[in-house]
Amino acid sequence: MKKTDIIFAIIGGFFVAWLATDFLDKKYALFLYIFFPIFSIFCLVLANWLAKWKPFIFEAGKFVLAGGVADIIDIRAFQLIILFVPASLVVKALSFLIAVAIKYFANKLWVFQKTEKNNIHKEAGQFLIITLGGLALNVASFYCATKFINIELSIIFSAIVASVWNFCGYKFFVFKKII
Repeated sequence: MKKTDIIFAIIGGFFVAWLATDFLDKKYALFLYIFFPIFSIFCLVLANWLAKWKPFIFEAGKFVLAGGVADIIDIRAFQLIILFVPASLVVKALSFLIAVAIKYFANKLWVFQKTEKNNIHKEAGQFLIITLGGLALNVASFYCATKFINIELSIIFSAIVASVWNFCGYKFFVFKKII
């Protein structure tokens, strides 16, 4: 593991704590800001250790952390922009696009470590196509899952389906490494 991995895990932990303070009693805030960065580091170290047997696991761990941070930024951007623009669908679209931009750069530079600058417009377009495909899969799998399980489990199931799609699409299509 690199120093940047640890730093990003700490930052990711702070973002999770930042969001968690909205849902839990404020008296736990200090605990959350200590616990989540340590837990994020632990999970990344565990993913790195498991990568000895399955190399993609470390990338998957970083992918989950980067996606979580981007999703929290999506929520916080929505909360901020809605104060100035009362049209919630427009605001949600803006916060989603901000999160997608963050996911693009986090996945490109940190998760899959692709530093080439050739064809960046093509790469960004491919990223957006995969991401929109993930959105469609998320909604479709949510719709299907609600026929068999409750809404909360359907949300989790559909997020997992979309995440697997996005991870595979980014790894093998958008940010594939040419050897």
